[in-house]
Amino acid sequence: MIGDDEKMGRMIGQLRGAVEVAKALAEGRKLGLVLVREAAEEPGAVEVVRVARERGVPVRVASAAVLRRMTSVGPAADVLALVGRDPGADLAATLACGGAFWLLVGTAYPSNAGMVIRTAEGSGADGIAIDADWDHVARRTAQRTSMRADWYMPVLWERADTVIAAARAAGHRVFAIENTGQVLPWEADLVGPSLFVVGGEAEGIPAAVQAQCDQVLRLPMAGFIPAYNLQAAVSVVSVERLRQLHDAERRAPPR
Repeated sequence: MIGDDEKMGRMIGQLRGAVEVAKALAEGRKLGLVLVREAAEEPGAVEVVRVARERGVPVRVASAAVLRRMTSVGPAADVLALVGRDPGADLAATLACGGAFWLLVGTAYPSNAGMVIRTAEGSGADGIAIDADWDHVARRTAQRTSMRADWYMPVLWERADTVIAAARAAGHRVFAIENTGQVLPWEADLVGPSLFVVGGEAEGIPAAVQAQCDQVLRLPMAGFIPAYNLQAAVSVVSVERLRQLHDAERRAPPR
């Protein structure tokens, strides 16, 4: 069984249960990660872990609570596998996937970055890059706040100019999300390879970075405070992109 993203023609999804994961391994499918419950009782789970390790697939052991939270449909599985994404991929390989990629520039608070990482992963993004002068402690804080979403999606620490140049070379359109924008997310075509840029909490996207973007998206606001939290901005655009992908899939001829 595969997640909704693969049904839409995307390749990111989740295999659930030892039987499904064993079948994928037997077919030679590329798995990005196998997650197994501590003291797993499901028949075949031990063999799946052995084969996955032999094939060089990263295996992580997690608690029953984590497996229950991570199982997307039905009862909790003892074994889950990530398909369509390599959490250890570099920038070029991640952009080559041709989906959505996020870039955070000048984020001040690691906890905010962590929530954005989790939102990007949950929306099926290929990966995320963070341009921030943080030490190891701050980076670990962001990873922990993401509920370890970095286990399942590439989280890269790159300069904005490097990411934008690489994205353009990979055929991505570049969107800024800023309150100076003139286009609402649902007025833009977000289907296809896309890089989405979000700025820091106080200063927003630096002018030099925004000048490199193809289009500036603006989120409508009605309150006194003229900005959303970073996670909210990322969520709005991510969900709108998924809606457009669903609509495109429904309009596509039967396969």
